[in-house]
Amino acid sequence: MSYDVILPAAGSGKRMGAGKNKLFLELNNKPILIHTLEVFEVDPQCRAIYLAVKDEERTFIRSQLQQYKISKVKAMPTGGDERQHSVYACMKEVVAGAIVLVHDAARPFIEQATIHRLVEAATEKGAAIAGVRAKDTMKRVENGIIQETIDRSSLWMIQTPQAFDFELLMQAQVKAEQEGFLGTDEGMLVERLDQQIQIVESNYENIKITTKEDLVFGEAILNRRQGGN
Repeated sequence: MSYDVILPAAGSGKRMGAGKNKLFLELNNKPILIHTLEVFEVDPQCRAIYLAVKDEERTFIRSQLQQYKISKVKAMPTGGDERQHSVYACMKEVVAGAIVLVHDAARPFIEQATIHRLVEAATEKGAAIAGVRAKDTMKRVENGIIQETIDRSSLWMIQTPQAFDFELLMQAQVKAEQEGFLGTDEGMLVERLDQQIQIVESNYENIKITTKEDLVFGEAILNRRQGGN
């Protein structure tokens, strides 16, 4: 089952405080962005990669693609101020037909097996997203005061990739744009169409590199996977 993947890569990464796009920071001497791209580059089911980028970073990213022999990137449209706008810019470049995945460019540890389960579920159901079960006790808080304890048995922490039938996601994007709605993820946009979304269990290593602490965790994950100490 073939798929295309969209990677929004035009964020500012303010929480990292690195003074540059966090995707250019390195894990084991390789940029985070390249680690993520390589997951899809080597997957035979991946038909094409679409990167939403900042105009001023496009030339540098092209040089990185050449250096690391990433050949599946088919377009690099200009990203928007919000993730949703970046995804929509890429959707306009995607050739309709395949399942389309949206994945955080700063999640380099997604496993191919999870990707394939998502594609299979989206092919059958129309929409599927990766997630893991909540492990911690959950409290609802208002104005700094705990109001109640939430039953965590039905709570999931949502990750990416999120996989959709192309036409379904495009319909959700168009509806959101027309109504001026800004969602936190693509699943939220698709939910507004009253579309059921299948959850596909991922794993806790599929972290998003957001803070300096995440770089430490990322190095540890890479070392373990590569058989290091």
